[in-house]
Amino acid sequence: MRRMTRCPTHPGSIIKEDYLLPLSITIKDMAESLGVSRKTLSKIINERGAVTPEMALRLSRAFHTTPDFWLNLQKNFDLWQAETKSQEWKKVKPFPQEMLHDHDASPNCEPAT
Repeated sequence: MRRMTRCPTHPGSIIKEDYLLPLSITIKDMAESLGVSRKTLSKIINERGAVTPEMALRLSRAFHTTPDFWLNLQKNFDLWQAETKSQEWKKVKPFPQEMLHDHDASPNCEPAT
């Protein structure tokens, strides 16, 4: 896999440049439409907050996209930040390949009630 040399676009920038500005919608009006506080949306748009799975669902419904689109934007941004801001993760010693094995058990993933 090729390493990205520039910081991936934060999802807040996409919201601002592709939706907020072209549609001439205020942060307050968009936040109201999404059912979140103005402060929550403002933090994301100003790249001081992250898109959560719940927010990804709201954005996907509002803009006819998928939740995965928003979560992938956030994941790519977060991973790049973690990889470039710290070198501590490079100190981890990998387990020998022969020690690792496949696990057939899948995690219990039942919907919350």
